[in-house]
Amino acid sequence: MTTPETVVLADADALATTVAERLLDRLSAVQAEGRVPQIGLTGGTIAEVLHQRLAALSPGSAVDWSRVVVWWGDERFAAPDSPDRNARPARETFLHVVGVDPAHVHEMASTDDAPDAATGATAYEQTIRAHGSGGFDVLMLGIGPDGHCASLFPGHPALEVDERVAVAVLDSPKPPPQRITLTLPALNRSRAVWFLASGEGKAAAVAAARAAEGTVQVTPARGVTGREETIWFLDRAAAPRT
Repeated sequence: MTTPETVVLADADALATTVAERLLDRLSAVQAEGRVPQIGLTGGTIAEVLHQRLAALSPGSAVDWSRVVVWWGDERFAAPDSPDRNARPARETFLHVVGVDPAHVHEMASTDDAPDAATGATAYEQTIRAHGSGGFDVLMLGIGPDGHCASLFPGHPALEVDERVAVAVLDSPKPPPQRITLTLPALNRSRAVWFLASGEGKAAAVAAARAAEGTVQVTPARGVTGREETIWFLDRAAAPRT
């Protein structure tokens, strides 16, 4: 377990720019080592801003996006063109723009790909076991106002799963109710975990996740740390008050 670092930026734009620059530097370094980096993406408003910054900054970087493997920490089990999907805006504003090889983009199942979320979760687990590298070089995660991360919600039985890579969530308290998520053990195989939080509505959850006392059952984000690095990227509004 790593000791988390906190980086506070002025606003969402500064947060997205900083994370984009650091990610490009990290991917360049991994490729310079002769490895193919594998990253985990998240969804949400701040992720969309980040993806736009990555698309804008990538041409000036040394990253060969055709040699980057992309995964997701969670996804909404919906139609592939649904606005609820995390993958759709990522494809449109980022992945297609920078030239990621479609064969290296591993989306979680949509309703067109699997008859139900449980089948989709099993399929994603099999894909990770077949094509993953044993852990993400960088996993990016958001945090909800209730302290959830990926689609692991407070008090949910999925928090207790330790023998699976991915599971279905059929009763998400946040719509849409059906989702697929990586489990805590899978998330914790990441070399680096970067949490991204923007806005005053996230401040209480960030404070609970970073507090000395608390439980994963109450604040699931407490249960995820990188093996080598854990960073909380916050704008001033999301930073806990001291």
